[in-house]
Amino acid sequence: MDAERVDPQVRAARRMPDLPVYRLWGRLLVRAGVHLLPRDRRPGVRVRRVRRPRLRVYQPVRSGGGAGPALLWFHGGGLVIGAAVMDDRLCATVAEELGITVVSADYRLAPRHPFPAAHQDALIAWQWLQDHAEQLGVDPDRVALGGGSAGGNLAAGLVLHLVDMGGVQPVAQWLFAPMLDDRTATRRELDAIKHWVWDNRSNHFGWSACLGTEPGGPDVSDHAAPARRTDLSGLPPTWVSVGDLDLFLAEDVAYAERLTGAGVPVTLEVVPDVPHGFEGWAPEAEVSRAVEQRARDWLATALG
Repeated sequence: MDAERVDPQVRAARRMPDLPVYRLWGRLLVRAGVHLLPRDRRPGVRVRRVRRPRLRVYQPVRSGGGAGPALLWFHGGGLVIGAAVMDDRLCATVAEELGITVVSADYRLAPRHPFPAAHQDALIAWQWLQDHAEQLGVDPDRVALGGGSAGGNLAAGLVLHLVDMGGVQPVAQWLFAPMLDDRTATRRELDAIKHWVWDNRSNHFGWSACLGTEPGGPDVSDHAAPARRTDLSGLPPTWVSVGDLDLFLAEDVAYAERLTGAGVPVTLEVVPDVPHGFEGWAPEAEVSRAVEQRARDWLATALG
């Protein structure tokens, strides 16, 4: 990637070097560093931890009467790194600005825990939120699913799982540069492109670790790789945003277009001059603030 193409404010915010998550020492360093990140402590939001399942619950101090909507959020990290705490800022901001409950879920990581471990944890988090809706002041019929990168994979995969199961359905899916298609990792010509933050070497490792086998095979579940789903009809309204310098650009645009073709209301934002995960590591950049504000406005409308 030509660094000069990257938005100047985003480029200036990038202080941490890319670490090879396909090496054990790289994953261990990232996992340790995540837990050293500063916590978001804003007076308008209460944050508490749930230990089983492992969740972080964000609730506005002031909320209206009656049951309100909620967001179930999944963090990113290629299914091999990351933790719910790293999205404190995003979750607290959504809870405060929209006045809703946000539940952010941890999940088991590959390669120690391959598919379907993380996806089972996502379903458990959904079931926990449904079971505790009354005590949380949440309307169980007004819950959106969201996530960034690998978290977008879990959110989109959970949407498909819930459609297959029947019963209560999410009202929206809110996806930031979601990791949707294992077949991208098989395009080894992409290895030569230096995508910031998440390149195709890391992508190949992430998918291989998750699937327990080489990506691109004929038997990959569409719950693991949502882009594999042939029929996307009946899914909830969807937000998809992705940078035009992101490895996931093509697969995310294709998924959004297929959703639209299936009659699903879709808002697709292709953000110019930004790489993967820019909102998280360059939150003060003008482009990050603008995209996140539009995303929150969309979510507020989708939740009614």
